Amino acid sequence: MISRLILRKLERKLQLDPPLTRRITVQRNLRIPMPDGVELLADRWLPRSGGDGLPTALLRTPYGRGTYGAILARPLAERGYQVVIQSVRGGFGSGGTLDPMRQERADGLATLDWLVAQPWSDAIVLYGPSYLGYVQWAVADQLPPQVKAMIPVVTESALTLESLRPGGMSLEASFEWSVLIGTQERPLSGLRKMSQDKKTARALWTLPLAEADIAAFGERSPYFQDTLTHDATSPRWDGIDHSHRVADVTVPVSSVGGWYDIFLPGQLRDFQVLQEKGRSARLTVGPWTHAEFTGTPVEEAVDFGLAHARGVQPPHRAPVRLYVMGEDAWRSFDSWPPAGYSPQRFHLGAAGALTSEPPAESSVDTYRYDPADPTWTAGGVRLAVGAAGRAENTELEARPDVLTYTTPVLGQDVEVVGEVSAEIWFSCSLPHADVFVRLCDVDQEGRSWNVCDGLVSLTDAAEPQGVCVTLWPTAYRFRRGHRIRVQVASGTFPRYTRNPGTGESPATATTLLAADQSVRFGPDRPSAITLPVLGSA
Repeated sequence: MISRLILRKLERKLQLDPPLTRRITVQRNLRIPMPDGVELLADRWLPRSGGDGLPTALLRTPYGRGTYGAILARPLAERGYQVVIQSVRGGFGSGGTLDPMRQERADGLATLDWLVAQPWSDAIVLYGPSYLGYVQWAVADQLPPQVKAMIPVVTESALTLESLRPGGMSLEASFEWSVLIGTQERPLSGLRKMSQDKKTARALWTLPLAEADIAAFGERSPYFQDTLTHDATSPRWDGIDHSHRVADVTVPVSSVGGWYDIFLPGQLRDFQVLQEKGRSARLTVGPWTHAEFTGTPVEEAVDFGLAHARGVQPPHRAPVRLYVMGEDAWRSFDSWPPAGYSPQRFHLGAAGALTSEPPAESSVDTYRYDPADPTWTAGGVRLAVGAAGRAENTELEARPDVLTYTTPVLGQDVEVVGEVSAEIWFSCSLPHADVFVRLCDVDQEGRSWNVCDGLVSLTDAAEPQGVCVTLWPTAYRFRRGHRIRVQVASGTFPRYTRNPGTGESPATATTLLAADQSVRFGPDRPSAITLPVLGSA
């Protein structure tokens, strides 16, 4: 169990307001029956006095109830909640077999039925990050009246599917999660984490990739094998997409996300659905990665969740609160995407130019991509703590397989908030290739810092074509004196799988073919990135 001293240090780091009490008790191993006879275990965290009848925060997790429970449950129990944290089916003492994401609707509804029947429980708030947020969406259209609010954090209603789209399979996040699930209940797993992380990183290079789970932790991971052999359109994933439930949510929702979070596009999509349906919803997006602990979710649980649980309105704020990177300031907006930002194209040109006007003459840049020596990932949207987020890209951009296009020094600030996309006129000496585009900020010292990016996989790349690449959304101010830069490459490993160039499945491919890539620009083939810009740049 995590010590109270560490919890106090975490509390200071998160800059949380002082608790109402530090005298907390835990009722462990409550047995919650499911309709099929399986029992799921839960712990109940509450103040030592006066806990019965407090609003209940329900957390359902695949990660255990010990250290994880202390980090998530205790801050809430100290600040006005009682907390029920439950281990989902197949883990940490709960019965049954874990089949990630497929059983969460039925088990979640049964858990709510049990909780409503408890004499000590009244108003309920659904809370939690990542998988703990996804399970909220799994039941969101069939909530009992006792549920008063939802607070999904760094998550979305169709978990996994964005990373498995046919146009580009994410590798690192799904593989690392598979290893975590496969090893977290082994003896001394916490003490062995550093050595396991090294094995996991080496295993990502395994060929064929279907053997990577064995290389990482000595077992088959059914979930990882599914991600290799079934893309997002496969019937294998039927039942895990709960995006159709979002429109029918009737309780207030406060979504908390991060600009470098792996699930951000889906989270913003969910919020837009709530907006369009006129639901009571608000959105907070900070400069965070997926695994970054911040105090904002706890603040939302206290200010937003407790208010609704008590039948009162939370403190007023704008529906959308965004951290504008570059400006390094929080800003309030009425909607996502915000009004007042117009799409502006910045055109790629000869000699690495990036300009607001298209080049007058046609030209082409070439590079060679070798999946045996892949273009590596520098920061950005990653699961790994310490590797994700904002990173200097100067060393990456020195590689011969990375093209860069840069504006002149900006004479005024350029503020970009919203959806980012690119059109790259691209061809390859092989039919199978990837196109990776990254937006960067070059500071006054010449250092390049990643802002957002995206990747598309092609199966007909031999002929020049305009490739549309959707980048991660962002909120960023490029300062006067800085420059805007666009990178173009043919991969970012290990965030995405290496494209072997052969057309084989990533699961079975063992042959890696190098290829010559071409990027064209000019009046007839206008390669450009489109940024939602405030005012004129």
